[in-house]
Amino acid sequence: MASLTSNLTKEQIKQLCALLGKVKLTLLYKATVHGYNASAFHQNCDRQGPTLLVAYNYSNYIFGGYTSVDYAQTGGYITDENAFLFSIHGGAPVTFKVNPGYNARLDTSGEPNFGEQLYFCNDDQPYVHDQSDNRYMVNVHKGNAFGYVSTSLHGNDTELSECEVYKVEQIPQVRAEEKPWRNILWTAQQRGKLMELIKNHKPLMTSVRQVRILMIGPVGAGKSSFFNSINSIFMGRMTGKAMSGSSSTSLTTQFRTYKVKDGREGKPLSFVLCDTMGLEEQTGAGLDIEDISSILQGHIQDRYKFNPVTPFQSTQKASISASLQKQIHCVVYVIDGTKISLMSSKLEEKLAAIRRKVNSMGVPQFVLMTKVDEACSLVEKDLQNIYVSSYIKTKVQEVSSRLGVPVSCVLPVKNYSQELELNLNCDVLLLTALQQMLNFADDYLDDVSSMEGNPL
Repeated sequence: MASLTSNLTKEQIKQLCALLGKVKLTLLYKATVHGYNASAFHQNCDRQGPTLLVAYNYSNYIFGGYTSVDYAQTGGYITDENAFLFSIHGGAPVTFKVNPGYNARLDTSGEPNFGEQLYFCNDDQPYVHDQSDNRYMVNVHKGNAFGYVSTSLHGNDTELSECEVYKVEQIPQVRAEEKPWRNILWTAQQRGKLMELIKNHKPLMTSVRQVRILMIGPVGAGKSSFFNSINSIFMGRMTGKAMSGSSSTSLTTQFRTYKVKDGREGKPLSFVLCDTMGLEEQTGAGLDIEDISSILQGHIQDRYKFNPVTPFQSTQKASISASLQKQIHCVVYVIDGTKISLMSSKLEEKLAAIRRKVNSMGVPQFVLMTKVDEACSLVEKDLQNIYVSSYIKTKVQEVSSRLGVPVSCVLPVKNYSQELELNLNCDVLLLTALQQMLNFADDYLDDVSSMEGNPL
C-alpha cells in the first residue's frame, strides 16, 4: 500500500491546528489510498481518540469536522460539546460549533457523519451527502446540530476529490525532571569503556561462538538502522550495509544475519544481529509468527526470503540440525517512539502472540524505543536530556505497559539516520543498549547450561 501524504499545505495545517490548541496531526486514513468506504474508514480510524476529518472538493473547498470522542461503532448518539465543522476557501477557516442540546454525530458502522446532517463518503462513493440543505441564511439553527449555510461550507459541490482523517494529539508540556530518572555517563571514557567490554565479550558457553540477537518490529521502526548504527561505531565511520529507509512496506524481505567487525581489518565480534521482515497488522502481510518460531529454533538460514502468505515449512525444519549456536539467545523489539500511541490493536495483538511464543521458549526479551529525538523536542535539542525528559519517561512506561515488559527492559535510543559523522551521545546510548542485550543473552546461556548440567 502506498505511503500516506497529506494534501494539506503547511499553512493549512497551521490554521487547523490553531483551532485545536497545541496539537499535532497524524494522517490515519486517505480515501484515494484506502478506499471511499465505511469499512476502510473504521479499520483505520476507530479507537484513535480525537480526530479531524478533512474533505476536498473540485471547487477548491477544504471542509470537514472535528470530534473529540472515539469512533467505536457503538450504534449510539455521541454528545460532544467540543465538536465543530470547518471550511477553508482561500482564506482563514470558518467554524460552526455544535449547537447546545444536540448530538454531535451518530456512531455507527457506516460512513462518518456529523449531526446526521453531513455524511462523508456517502454510500461508499466520493460524495458528501448534505441532508440539512441550508442554502440560505434562513433558520439555519432550527432542528440542526450544526448551523451552517451549505454554500459557505462546501459551495454546494458535494463531489469529493479526497477525504482524509487525522488523529489529533495534544502536544504535552515537555519538562525536565529535577534529577535524571536513569543515570548515564556522557563521556568519551564511558564510550571507550563500553566498546572495550563489547570487544572483549565472550559467550558464557564454549559451544556458542557468537550470541544471536533477533530484531523484531513494525515496518520502519529502525531494526536495520540499529545494525547500521552499531556497525558505524565499530568501523569508525558511517556505514549502510543493511537496507534501511522509510517505506509503508518492509524494505527487509530476507532473513539476514549481520556480523560486526572490530574495525575494517579486525575480527568479528561475539554477537550477530539478526534482521527480519517488518511486522504489519494485516493478515498475510509482513513477517509471519510461524517464521519467527522457526528463526528462534535456528531453522532459518541467512538470506532466506520470506513469503508472508506461506511460512517456512515444517518439512524443511526436519532436514536442518539446529544447534544452540544457530538458535536465538535474545529477542529485541524495536518500537518507533513517535508512533506508540498510534499502535493499532491488531499490531498489539500480533506482538502479544510473538511474546507468548518467545516466553514459551524462555528466551529473554528487550525493547528498543527509537526516534526519541523526533518524539521529544527537549531531546532533539540535546540528546543528554533523554533521561531528564518527563515525556520520554511516560513513553517508556507506555511501551512497557503495551508490550508487557518491565520498564527496566525498555531502552530509548537514537539510530544514525541523516548524520555524516559519529556523535558521542548517540554512541553511548547505542552501546549501552547493545551491552544490555549481551548481558541478557549471557543470562539465557547460563540458564541453558544449568538445565543441561553442562559446564560453562
